[in-house]
This record gives sequence, C-alpha cells and structure tokens, in this order.
Amino acid sequence: MTEPLNISFLGLGVMGSQMARHLGKAGHRLTVYNRTAARAQAWVAAHPGLASRVAASPAEAAEGADVVITCVGNDDDLADVVLGPSGAFQTLRRGGVFIDHTTVSARIARQIAVEGRDKELLCVDAPVSGGQSGAEAGTLSIMCGGSEASIAAARPILTAYAKRVVHVGKSGAGQTAKMANQMCLAGTLAGLSEAIRFAQSAHLDLDTLFEAISGGAAQSWQMDNRFHTMAADEFDFGFAVDWMRKDLGLAIDEARSVGASLPITALIDQFYADVQALGGGRQDTSALIRRLPRRGQA
Repeated sequence: MTEPLNISFLGLGVMGSQMARHLGKAGHRLTVYNRTAARAQAWVAAHPGLASRVAASPAEAAEGADVVITCVGNDDDLADVVLGPSGAFQTLRRGGVFIDHTTVSARIARQIAVEGRDKELLCVDAPVSGGQSGAEAGTLSIMCGGSEASIAAARPILTAYAKRVVHVGKSGAGQTAKMANQMCLAGTLAGLSEAIRFAQSAHLDLDTLFEAISGGAAQSWQMDNRFHTMAADEFDFGFAVDWMRKDLGLAIDEARSVGASLPITALIDQFYADVQALGGGRQDTSALIRRLPRRGQA
C-alpha cells in the first residue's frame, strides 16, 4: 500500500461513493465533499471512521490535501468544482495531484491540465470502465491521460479501486479512450438486442442458444452478464441510458473535431433516444432491446 495521504474526494454518487470507501479503507486521511451536503453527511454516517472531515466547498476540501479526486456529472459540474471561485484549484497546494474520474469532454480535460500546469499540479483525466459493480468490488479499469509524472503519482492511489490502470496518452486522451470504450459497448448491446429478439421470434430456446454461442467469437461481457436479463426485460443494473446518451454525444462531438466518421454510433445514439421516449432513461444500457418488438416467445 502507498503511504497514507491527505485525499479529498469530491462527488459521492454511485461511483464516487464506492471509490471514496476504498480509499478510506486503504488508510488514507479522507475529506469528502458533495454539492448536495446531505449526501455527504449520509455517506459519513454509513461509513463511520473513514472520513476525517466533510468540507463545505471544493476549495475547503482541497486545503491541506495531497490529492484531490473528482467524480461529478458533466463538463459544467467539473468546471465549477475545479476552476470556479470556490473550486479546488483555488487552494490545492503546488505539486499536488488532481485526478478526475468524470466522463467529460476531452476539451475540459485539456483546459484543466493547462490551468493545473500553471499551478505546478499533476493532473490526470481518468475516466473508468466497470460500472457500479466494478466500483463496489474495487476492480475498475481506468484509462488515464496526462504526463508520465502525473500518472506515476496517481497510479498508487488508483490501485485502491482499480484492477487495471493504463496510461493512454497526453491530457485529454483518457477521455477520448473512454469515448471509444462507450462506442464499443453501445455497438455490442445493439447487436445483442437484435440477436435476442431474432431468437425469440424464431422460437429458439434461449438457454440453449446462449450455450451454443457464448463460448465462441460472439462472446462478450455483455453477453455473459446481460443476455438472460435482457430476455427477461430486467434493466436495473447500474449505468443508465441517460448517461450513455451523454457519453455518445461527447464522442460524436469529438469525432467532428478530429475528422472521424461515426455513422453506427450516431445511429445507436438515436436508438437510445427511442428508449428514453419509452420512459427508459434511468434504466441501464441493456434496455436498448426495448425498442425492438417481441414477436415470439422462446
């Protein structure tokens, strides 16, 4: 384990609350902050002894910190808690480490890195993959953008809740890697959705079909973990359709700036819009199958 550090964690949502828990259990001196103060108080009550204090603002949280970690909602939220008048960069000491786990645009990640460089901070954009279950188990995969020195400083901290930490490039590259991750995820779910509905219409036995195809080239994490729940119309497994649409939107915007064409991603984004229109915005991403009619029964 790395030596205990003064770590401030900003954002105690579904993912952040679990990451903060792992840091506290690893023995770090933890300060927590959440824009909804009641959520921070509830987290402290649920995890007695893990946090040394609850801060009233990001700037207060960053006072005396060796490391500040954020996991918030979107670009605007991140800019507010980091760069705003009461943001963490107002007080984070020179030479401190800043790690962001929010899935945001590469543009804001690069902007933060520039602001941090002026303050001699070590900044890492570090979006994660693995979902709520990975956060709870401490087995997340993290794709990191930043300098070699920044990644070296962040890596011992990230191992508290990650099984894989990969340096993918300069500042902003972590976010573009996450965009590629989400494109792969959405594409896999689209194919899996159609395959299940096709099999149901053809009156195939789904258990037998799963046995036949899950050990071959079609196998994926989504097939292993969502095939049967999708067939049963169960969609309460974490990462929501609303958040997937946000992520695919970021990818489509970034593609315009780098001159890439994403026709399949754009199409699946519209499929997810259909699921939102069906009231499935808060269901998990496997709810993509809902837009396809069930015409048969396995």
